[in-house]
Amino acid sequence: MPDRIRLLVRRLGAMMIHQPQRFSDAQFAPVLSRFVQQSPLVHCMTNDVVQNFTANVLLALHASPAMVIDPDEARQFAAAADALLINVGTLTRERRDAMLAAVQAANHAQTPWVLDPVAVGALTLRTDFCQQLLALQPAAVRGNASEILALAQQSRGGRGVDTQHQAEAALEAACELAKTHHTLVAISGEVDYVTDGSQTLTISGGNPLMTRVVGTGCALSAVVAAFCSLPGERLNNVASACRVMALAGERAAAQADAPGHFAMHFIDALWRQAQEARV
Repeated sequence: MPDRIRLLVRRLGAMMIHQPQRFSDAQFAPVLSRFVQQSPLVHCMTNDVVQNFTANVLLALHASPAMVIDPDEARQFAAAADALLINVGTLTRERRDAMLAAVQAANHAQTPWVLDPVAVGALTLRTDFCQQLLALQPAAVRGNASEILALAQQSRGGRGVDTQHQAEAALEAACELAKTHHTLVAISGEVDYVTDGSQTLTISGGNPLMTRVVGTGCALSAVVAAFCSLPGERLNNVASACRVMALAGERAAAQADAPGHFAMHFIDALWRQAQEARV
């Protein structure tokens, strides 16, 4: 069988196996309730641009954020936290070493950690580092379609944090990454996808204004990390992280038609979801 035909057969088979299933609010509600009860402590090694927004997102959901970046402290804190986020948005060589130390400590303590491969692809330092981190088996990877394609070495990436691809275009790459590295992959877009390589969930919601506020994607990765700390089915937990943010986007857009007010209403919408989940 020619290689081209063999590849086509493999892709058609993968499409049949990985037919996405819609993630329902009936599945989401009990996960959010468990999250609010647990109130996880999240170690966020994230980029300088989004630290404040990320902290406010986690606080609104009743989680506890911490930004510890010194290599020695990061190693200690990663082992004590409930979850760790590695976001390479403003990566430096010193920060790379601190992140690697934190990941190694998290793995030793069996603390789940999440990789956000911001702008991976065209830039050598972050691309090489993200490939190194993949070998250390993150609990989940969260990125836009261009970042996931670049991480899978099928593209050079998008324009910085902006994607040049629709989420579904990266679904096959996400499934391959999930299988190869025994992780979950979440692709953000107009529709979000979460896959473990065998099962794929779709998460609806959100609003285009989310792309006009700095930090919504990076904050989502922190929320994904927080939800990875929960007991139960991790695929549903990560899908719930995507849904809580998408729902907040819908609710915020119903009250605001411009980015400044949207950001304020977005945080409020997360807070109200957490309050509703406590009832």
